[in-house]
Amino acid sequence: MEEDLKLLLDAEARAETLVDGATRECERLIEQAHAEVRAAEQRTEAHIPEMRSSFLGKAEERAKLAVAEMERRYQKRGELLHSLAQEHREEAVGAALALFVDPDWE
Repeated sequence: MEEDLKLLLDAEARAETLVDGATRECERLIEQAHAEVRAAEQRTEAHIPEMRSSFLGKAEERAKLAVAEMERRYQKRGELLHSLAQEHREEAVGAALALFVDPDWE
């Protein structure tokens, strides 16, 4: 019986040693993971100015394209309106002349 108790105590001591080792390893892995996360955060923060610059550059380019497209459309619309104004002006002048020549014309 004494031998059995001694074996149980030895087994318990080995189990405690294993648990302690596993606990230390777990803590080490957690600390390593925290360190890796901090490093990743630092790398990301270091790239923020570059990412921001890239984003702003692309946004500026899209804005320039949009402005150019709007200017093109407004130019076309202005040309159309000018053409219509000329056309109606000519009609109005013709109608006014017809009234001067023939006041009964309608």
